[in-house]
Amino acid sequence: MQKDLGRLGEWVVESAMKTNPSKSKAIRFTRARVKDPINYSLMGTLILEASSCKYLGIILRSDLSWADQVNHAVKKAWKALHFTMRILKKGNSNTKSLAYMSFLRPILEYGAACWDPYREGQISALDRVQKKANKFAHHRTVRTGKLWRRVESYHAYVPSSKRTLGNARGSVLVTDYNGHTI
Repeated sequence: MQKDLGRLGEWVVESAMKTNPSKSKAIRFTRARVKDPINYSLMGTLILEASSCKYLGIILRSDLSWADQVNHAVKKAWKALHFTMRILKKGNSNTKSLAYMSFLRPILEYGAACWDPYREGQISALDRVQKKANKFAHHRTVRTGKLWRRVESYHAYVPSSKRTLGNARGSVLVTDYNGHTI
């Protein structure tokens, strides 16, 4: 790896590009305990080891856990919901629903195909935001089963229900119309 970083440094110099190696991070993705540190350098600057990094808006942790990403999404969604609630106190349900679709839902769904939570605590944290948004927009709560699910008039659903929908779509591809596995 260090040899490749050396070649990258040479290419940067040859191409007369400006880089900032101090903004780089080295991360090792594993659940195993690792005792030896990573010692990589780029253009004479030591690349620091990190336990997590943000890539395209998704927080990646070295232990392959999505807890930081879920917590970040929940915190950001609560901020967006409270902002929407302050601004649209006296708005009608359609306006509130539109605000939800524009501000809150993209936060909850961004990159959900990657970080879709599977732990009950993470799912319930996301569902609490949904419950509050539904109550705000429609002045009522709807509960089906153990978790909060889609409300047809509100088009509100959480990544946990998207996972279920995705699994259902995948199973359609391997079964025929009579339900027999192909």
